Amino acid sequence: MTLSYSHAHQQGSGTTEVVAVLITITNNTAQVLTVDQGKLLPNGPLMPLHRSLQAGVRQWVEEQTQQPLGYLEQLYTFVDTNRRNEDGHALVYVSYLGLVQDQQAKQAQSQASWQDWYDYFPWENHLTGTPDIITNLILPALYMWADSAEDEAIRQRRHKRIGLCWGVSQTSESHKNGANASEADTIDWVAEHVLLRYEMLYEADLVPESPNYHPNRLAANWSQQIGLPMYYDHRRVIATAISRLRAKIEYRPLIFGLMPDSFTLSHLQQSVEALSGMRLHKQNFRRLLESQSLVMPTGESSSAQRGRPAKLYRFCHDIELQSLLMDSKLPKRK
Repeated sequence: MTLSYSHAHQQGSGTTEVVAVLITITNNTAQVLTVDQGKLLPNGPLMPLHRSLQAGVRQWVEEQTQQPLGYLEQLYTFVDTNRRNEDGHALVYVSYLGLVQDQQAKQAQSQASWQDWYDYFPWENHLTGTPDIITNLILPALYMWADSAEDEAIRQRRHKRIGLCWGVSQTSESHKNGANASEADTIDWVAEHVLLRYEMLYEADLVPESPNYHPNRLAANWSQQIGLPMYYDHRRVIATAISRLRAKIEYRPLIFGLMPDSFTLSHLQQSVEALSGMRLHKQNFRRLLESQSLVMPTGESSSAQRGRPAKLYRFCHDIELQSLLMDSKLPKRK
């Protein structure tokens, strides 16, 4: 698979671009807004007419997708050394994270489309257990990369990083003695380490965006398993957004920005699971909501087609003020 790194905007004199990661939850699926057939995020150069970075990102998003923006926060700034302007200066990305409620998420407009974010990061979806791609493809390839280091200290460090990033415990020695990756002892999988995992794959040249990526050195079905590639560093930007969002929902109830005005508790739990990529314990989740007074009943019930109608809830009026101080945690997964 070949990826062009001279694709989106024509080379200009500017040095700064703004990039937006807009996220919504539709049918219990976390989705991200993309352009150019899913290969780019909404983006554009910062221009003199923009009074601020946020004004610039809002203009480009609305121009390219016709999607109105609600909650927006600055995400990350980094230098793309693979891209240069006409004066030879490297391009600086300033990225933003935005949340869009499902009922406000517009259908695809012209070149824009909502994409399941697990299409880009299939190894991050643990809703039905550990994905086979991790044990059958990613870990064996990463252990080969670790063992390819000429220095023993670097080999040991790489093996430790693999364990921490991918939730496995397997020493270099056990690997050399023929231990299979799928037989590795499981340790904690940290959901918010999305960026660390992607950057390790990038460093090991296992994703098409890597400068030294060679698919002929990998398994025959590698390209179909490793997720959809994107131009430039845009998949890295999404990984940064997922990491930020997964980390913040553990201590700030940002899920509120993605929910409708009224919802069932099951809908709320399924939405949090869609973001975290892990199943949550139902009773623990509901005890958390009750103990921190995050939601309150509306007095109405859903019109369920099957079974008993479920009670509808809404977030407390002062939840935004509470969220600045509260220390709420996600309940443990099953």
